[in-house]
Amino acid sequence: MALPSDNIEDKTREVLAAQAHIWNHTFNFINSMSLKCAIQLGIPDIIHSHGRHMSLSDIVDALPINNNNARTQDCVYRLMRILIHAGFFIQEDEGYLLTPTSRLLLKDEPLSLAPLVQMELDPNLMDPWHSLSKWLKNGDDYHSWHADF
Repeated sequence: MALPSDNIEDKTREVLAAQAHIWNHTFNFINSMSLKCAIQLGIPDIIHSHGRHMSLSDIVDALPINNNNARTQDCVYRLMRILIHAGFFIQEDEGYLLTPTSRLLLKDEPLSLAPLVQMELDPNLMDPWHSLSKWLKNGDDYHSWHADF
């Protein structure tokens, strides 16, 4: 990649920034899928019903999953790290807490956005996006692509 700069450090920074930009867009789905997973497992409601900080082991024990091995707790820990980084939960010494954002994912919250998240990330709505370039290449009309929804 030829960059218009004489300084090798500037070129390196520019290439690294460009790569990071592409990586961020490529892996951005991880945040959405992690959010969907948390909603499906009921993590916001579990922490909310606990009423105070909740430890990782307490969360794992409360989840509707097969948690009979140590890897399960590690996987939930990694999921929670993603969700903390995305601003959905807070981790303090005593355990995990909800944020104002995760409160909007509670089942009994009148303004809950959990159904919207689940609907928008449903495979039936996501799959047509995998065919967008095919639709554009074939010159199909809008309705044939839109019908996939």
